Amino acid sequence: MATILLVDDETRMLDLLALYLTPAGYKCIKRTSGNEAISFLEDNHADLVLLDVMMPELDGWETCSEIRRHWDIPVIMLTARSEKPDVVRGLKIGADDYITKPFDEGELIARIEAVLRRQSVKSHLLDFNGLKLNTDSYDVQYNGILIPLTPKEFALLSLFLQNINKVFTREHLISTIWGYGVDTEDRTIDSHVRNLRDKLRKSGFAVDDYLSTVWGVGYKWID
Repeated sequence: MATILLVDDETRMLDLLALYLTPAGYKCIKRTSGNEAISFLEDNHADLVLLDVMMPELDGWETCSEIRRHWDIPVIMLTARSEKPDVVRGLKIGADDYITKPFDEGELIARIEAVLRRQSVKSHLLDFNGLKLNTDSYDVQYNGILIPLTPKEFALLSLFLQNINKVFTREHLISTIWGYGVDTEDRTIDSHVRNLRDKLRKSGFAVDDYLSTVWGVGYKWID
């Protein structure tokens, strides 16, 4: 079940969107401001953000820009403003689609399905400053040169690149990469991260600028 983050300062609109989308098989998370949406994404996953433009404090354009700085999550802008410059502005800052109010329920669901299909096609390819990771073929390249990673190193890199600026504790990495109930020590994580750094560094990628140690906590990949 795909999770859609609904962001609108009008609770009536949030309820209406959930009324349309829940029967279509989507899990809906409601937030009434851009700041609340960003706080949610810092600790939770969403497959798509349905984002109203006209909101106080942090408007939809500013919220979309902030989301784009940290996450590769598809964003559909939802607004009563249909002027072409507004549509162009939304698309330029990274929105994947733009729907104007009042909207048709069927069109809304069709647009969401189309964006999610496009996302699923590209989701197996990650590209960060020339570092290319393919989750289908399980290979990593930098400037066209293949970097030989172990399965655990690949899983760590994939997790970091899909969660830019998110801090992962060692416990979280153990449960995510090794699985629950596995008897793995923190130093195992440190060893794998060290090996990952060494391999990326030897390829010429400036890994020390991005893979950061959060002392006493764990690791994060910064942009």
